[in-house]
Amino acid sequence: MTKNDDFITVLGARVHNLKNIDVQIPREKLVVITGLSGSGKSSLAFDTIYAEGQRRYIETFSAYARQFLGGLERPDVDKIDGLSPVIAIEQKTTSKSPRSTVGTITELYDFLRLLYARAADAYSYNTGEKMVSYSDEQIKSLIAKDYSNKKVTILAPVVRSRKGHYRDLFEQIAKQGFLKVRVDGELLDITKGMKVDRYKTHDIEIVIDRLQLGENTSIQNRLNEAIKTAMYHGENILMLLEQDTQEVRYFSRALMCPKTGISYPLPEPNNFSFNSPKGMCPNCNGLGHLHEVNVDKIVPNKKLSIQQGALAPQGPQKNNWIFKQLELIAIRYNFKFTDPFEKIPAEAVEMILYGGKEKFEIESKSLGVTRNYKIDFEGIANFIQNTYNTNESTSLKRWAKEFMNHITCPECEGSRLKKESLFFKINNKNIAQLAAMDIDELQLWFKELPEKLSKKQFKIAEEILKEVNSRIQFLTDVGLNYLSLNRSSKSLSGGEAQRIRLATQIGSQLVGVLYILDEPSIGLHQRDNARLINALEQLRDLGNSIIVVEHDKDMIEKADHIIDIGPAAGKHGGEIISEGKPQDVKTHKTLTADYLNNTKKIEIPKERRKGTNKKIVLKNATGNNLKNVTLEIPLGKMVGITGVSGSGKSTLINETLYPILNAHFFNGVKKPLPYKKITGLEHIDKVIDVNQSPIGRTPRSNPATYTGVFSEIRNLFAKMPEAMIRGYKPGRFSFNVKGGRCETCQGGGLKVIEMNFLPDVYVECETCQGKRFNRETLEIRYKGKSIYDILEMTINEAVPFFEHIPKIFRKIKTIQDVGLGYITLGQQSTTLSGGEAQRVKLATELSKRDTGSTLYILDEPTTGLHFEDIRVLLLVLNKLVDKGNTVVIIEHNLDVIKTVDHIIDIGPEGGKKGGEIIVTGTPEEVIKHKSSHTARFLKKELI
Repeated sequence: MTKNDDFITVLGARVHNLKNIDVQIPREKLVVITGLSGSGKSSLAFDTIYAEGQRRYIETFSAYARQFLGGLERPDVDKIDGLSPVIAIEQKTTSKSPRSTVGTITELYDFLRLLYARAADAYSYNTGEKMVSYSDEQIKSLIAKDYSNKKVTILAPVVRSRKGHYRDLFEQIAKQGFLKVRVDGELLDITKGMKVDRYKTHDIEIVIDRLQLGENTSIQNRLNEAIKTAMYHGENILMLLEQDTQEVRYFSRALMCPKTGISYPLPEPNNFSFNSPKGMCPNCNGLGHLHEVNVDKIVPNKKLSIQQGALAPQGPQKNNWIFKQLELIAIRYNFKFTDPFEKIPAEAVEMILYGGKEKFEIESKSLGVTRNYKIDFEGIANFIQNTYNTNESTSLKRWAKEFMNHITCPECEGSRLKKESLFFKINNKNIAQLAAMDIDELQLWFKELPEKLSKKQFKIAEEILKEVNSRIQFLTDVGLNYLSLNRSSKSLSGGEAQRIRLATQIGSQLVGVLYILDEPSIGLHQRDNARLINALEQLRDLGNSIIVVEHDKDMIEKADHIIDIGPAAGKHGGEIISEGKPQDVKTHKTLTADYLNNTKKIEIPKERRKGTNKKIVLKNATGNNLKNVTLEIPLGKMVGITGVSGSGKSTLINETLYPILNAHFFNGVKKPLPYKKITGLEHIDKVIDVNQSPIGRTPRSNPATYTGVFSEIRNLFAKMPEAMIRGYKPGRFSFNVKGGRCETCQGGGLKVIEMNFLPDVYVECETCQGKRFNRETLEIRYKGKSIYDILEMTINEAVPFFEHIPKIFRKIKTIQDVGLGYITLGQQSTTLSGGEAQRVKLATELSKRDTGSTLYILDEPTTGLHFEDIRVLLLVLNKLVDKGNTVVIIEHNLDVIKTVDHIIDIGPEGGKKGGEIIVTGTPEEVIKHKSSHTARFLKKELI
């Protein structure tokens, strides 16, 4: 291949399963890499091109900086030419911090902070009046004009409504040469010794000067000096007292309420940040919510006695320190442990819950002696609160949470900001009110804003408004107009997070960058697909190169260039089987071309299942944006939950229905979102949630360990004659147990190099060459294969190898059935995609004996799947339903939606305009609905 500046040229790529491929990727084009799941798309895009871009970037650092980062290993490729700076936009990159929001990720909130710091008007939280600030010159001319020929006292406020005796303060004032102070409105001579009641609140001002204002120069100079001195001691606030009328007036260099004298610091962007001490609410530390002890959870049944376990955290009476303290409280307040809790005196209940210290004595009349007692008790409610706030143990925190309510912070009402920050307003809105609007509302508000601003404000805000409006537009372009800026990033789906990062990148207006995206269409309804493609084209037209790993038909057909990797997955993939423009690729004989040409397609079932005529009914769900929804799930059917992004699908199924079922069958601890009632649980015997969270977060986890088949394989090796002679037990063949594993890498096969500032890097262990086990363990063989060789087998190779051992065969056959025949038994879970992890979980559940009364919940199972993989997955799911089970799928993929028996469509829009069930029924019934977006696109598939 010749070197050409119009291409990114990759020569000899051999990462993972890539078979020494050469490829030319056109620059400044929208390039889609497609192919079967596991064929090598991510290996080319992320593990070769992005990894090399990252490595070259780190090489530009100084030697000093690189010593902290270590060296990134070069990907297994001969040469890459024409590489621009690379930015990867993946699905796993969102922050899970409760402080991270849509506004902070997109940087939109940063522009709002700047806007409020520069253009907002401040109002007093006491009177609602507009705050004022003056320069020293303005203060002087105002005093001279308003108090001409009047006697005034210039004061410097030093204490505002605080308790204390203030001896030290008075001494300090006297040392500075001042003779008088004003304490609580009374002028006092400081030289005569000062005493104030330490338990009362006081206002104290230093008398700076007393003068009769006039025109002469010496009086003007005295006033000048008095203003400067008062401002210095009063921390930029001056108080003026007219001696005849005793009227008080305040002046300030900062923002100040002219009536009450309260002042705000001059605003800066940090005053509006809930992540900065200058702006965060001091009560909830900028989180917007608190965990507060609920006394009703500590004492759920007041009719029980302490002995019977009225105090839920402590249980029935035991012989421990807490109960010894409670016995002392019982003696002090004269009650018994056998009394119902409701009969215990109120002061005793206060002491039990909130603690206290007290010494008391009780005279024993029968013995004629006095006994001394001492209570020193933290209080059960205080103990729970302190455990939650300060204890590091997750299990103890979870225990404490059982007796607490998750409440909105009463001080900031969930806005996360200080009271003062909320009284800076633009067009009658504070910054928290803007952050609570969804993007659609925000866009409209900003459109109308210029007319509402003064000329001065508009001049200051003009550039900021341009930036805000363009970023809001980018979020709308990628289909996220239903989100609000205060939405926590923890609650975003992978697809939403990825599209937010995409919008942020479009907003940054970089040129000449290579962007690599991993399935940006995940979680996106067909309606919004065109918007997403348009956003990517916009990014390309700025002068950037875009590589998208994608299976979406619309995206593939809109690409400038397609690279199809295959022909199959795993060891049978890793080759480029066709490339070119969409019309060229369609002429090749490949699986992708067959589906694009409709010569192969996922068939619509001839008839829809009738089900068991039983149903689960969830009544009055109101979580997040749900509008009092009643959900009916018919059992014995495949049920599709559809609707545009943000309409409430996950809220209804994952956050309301699943936690209820999980708590009912397995005592799950996650609390469901609010609902009134659920019926029909007797018709199912368990629930299984198959989501896309990783099956493990370290290289020690793999499909063999996750599915439990590795235990059976180890048992098999322990029964080999050689192993029995040596006395090896199954644990010998575990890479997590001392004895059989390589101790250099402790059975990991890899060593971790901790990268400060970057993700950890794993390198192969030099002792075992990545084989994980020591030499003696590897000498034991089954059919000529060591335990390491077994882990290196693909599922397709392992199925015939173990076909005579039913326990092992059944489990690995189900992994093959869900279309994962290409992965190896020992493949590190960190290298599995979200879709692959989800199918490993599905296979694990399928390998268990099912009862025919199970409810399966799948959240977008088509993620990362090629058309052919979807066909295979649907075969498996249909088998489950044919046995009488119920499968509930949250999905946007029309190939899946058209095959389900029953659709529940939520909408009509996302966010506040969603949250209603708008149509239910078979696909044929749903397409008749006029206002359903799903119906509009599904119609084309069915007709």
